Amino acid sequence: QVQLVESGGGLVQPGGSLRLSCTGSPRIFRQHEMHWYRQAPGKQREFVAGITSGGTTNYADSVKGRFTIQRDNVKTMMWLQMNDLKSEDTAVYLCHAEFDGPRDEYWGQGTQVTVSS
Repeated sequence: QVQLVESGGGLVQPGGSLRLSCTGSPRIFRQHEMHWYRQAPGKQREFVAGITSGGTTNYADSVKGRFTIQRDNVKTMMWLQMNDLKSEDTAVYLCHAEFDGPRDEYWGQGTQVTVSS
């Protein structure tokens, strides 16, 4: 069953902005740490940003200062605000949630972000 759903991807010029969204169940938002990962063609999946159930955030070095992750546990929504986008940000962006590793872990199906002139 699908537990997480992403939206907000699209085509944007370098220097532009996009906001990605991820929605899931109330149970997930009560206790799960949530993350954004991305995967570009021919590249390994990489961590982008994470946020704990209490709101503590962390970011990959490549996106620090440009991306902001946030969540609303009441609305059961998580966002990734992406500013000053670069061509190397082009990838499928995946929402992820985990509480106890693979015992309680979920992935969205991804949303495409393309940064191009």
